[in-house]
This record gives sequence, structure tokens and C-alpha cells, in this order.
Amino acid sequence: MNAPQVVVHRDGDLLAAATAARLLTRLIDAQAARGTASLVLTGGRTGTAVLEHLRALPGLAAVDWSQVDLYWGDERFLPAGHPDRNETQARAALLDHIPVDPARVHVMEPSDGRFGDDPDAAASAYAEVLAAGDGSVPEFDVLLLGVGEEGHVASIFPDSPAVHEGSLSVVAVRDCPKPPPTRVSLTLPAVRRAREVWLMTTGEAKAVAVAAALTGADEVQLPAAGAGGQGRTLWLLDTTAASKIPDLYTPPFA
Repeated sequence: MNAPQVVVHRDGDLLAAATAARLLTRLIDAQAARGTASLVLTGGRTGTAVLEHLRALPGLAAVDWSQVDLYWGDERFLPAGHPDRNETQARAALLDHIPVDPARVHVMEPSDGRFGDDPDAAASAYAEVLAAGDGSVPEFDVLLLGVGEEGHVASIFPDSPAVHEGSLSVVAVRDCPKPPPTRVSLTLPAVRRAREVWLMTTGEAKAVAVAAALTGADEVQLPAAGAGGQGRTLWLLDTTAASKIPDLYTPPFA
């Protein structure tokens, strides 16, 4: 991983709006370079707000959405259409309003899907989706992540089996400390395949985890510390989430 970059915004809404504009430009650039683009979505308040702001941008049509592959970093293992599923929230915020190719929207199986109530089978199936190209996890153009108060990313929690996983790209996660207890998640090795990883978080409750992740915390105890991109790792914060970053970081203020 490369050294992280930090950008601080005044508040959460401005962070979401600015991230949406940044994301639009990144997707346009990726398509200009290769004809296609790939994006890994995240859930949560900030992740959904980014998609809502993206939908409202005047330049939205500059992206050829039929040539964008969409993935998820994790998913709550719930029935299809459940309001708490990241897929459901992403569809309402953006995907139902743009001309995506359904074959390029790669969802994680729900608990009432092809494999029934078997998250391990759902995880294995998603690993096969990721490997469908050349047999390895794609080099996603952008992978979006939220950060929890204890430093979790996707559904990789501190000192959990998922954070210790070194070979699989996708795992079932059980007994999550946050509901619902069962999920499917990319692992840190899969996250680190992305060209760019953007970690987004807001609020004073995240400040300790943010500062620790940026100053060398152990990824087993603070998974966000192990999330980084091959070409760029970008932390997008509001002022309160950035409030405990030590002086060695002098992030730009936007």
C-alpha cells in the first residue's frame, strides 16, 4: 500500500457532495483510458449520500453507465429487497435511475436467494464472480469504504476471522457486533487489489480510529489500517472525524 492522503471537509454533507464529484471525474477518466470502469460500493449513511449526490450532478451522463461494473464491498445477509441491504439502498439512491447494464451489477446473494440461508455458499459464489475475468480479483478503479467507530471496514471487524483471512477474497461473517449478525464481505486482500481505496467517515466518535489507522495501528485490531489501494489510498473526513489526527498530517481543508 502507498502512503494515505487525507482530505478534510467542513461537514458530512459537503464531504458526500465533494466525493460524488470526485468519483464522477474518476469514472470518466477510467473510461477514457480503458473504455470501461469498475466501482465497489459501500453502504451506510455516507455511502448512500454519495450516490444521491452523484445522481444529482449535471455531468452524470458523461459516464457510460452501461460500461461500468458495479460491486459491493459487503452485504447484510438478508432477503432480497430488504431495506437494510446495501443493494436496496444503492438502487434507490442511484442505480434505478441510470442506464446500468444489469449483467454488470454484481450483487451479493440474499438470504432467500440461490443458496438459501447459507452465507458461506453466497460468499463462495461472489468470489467466483470476482474471478470471472482472469481468475483473480479485479483491479477495481475505485473501492469505497466506510469506517466504524472501532475501525471496521466492509464487514471486517477487529480480531475477527475475516480480518485474519489471507487467501480467500470473500467470506461469510457471523456474530457481527452490529446487527444484522450475518453478512458477506470482501477481505482485506481483495480490498487491496483496488487501484484506489477511498475511506469515508464523519463524526467525533470515529476520530480515535481514524488517527490510529493513519499512524500505524495493527490491522488485526483496527482493520481500517489495512485497507489501501495499489495506486492511491484516500481518507475523506469531516472536521470532527479528523480532530485527533496528529500534527504530522497536514491535510488540505475543502
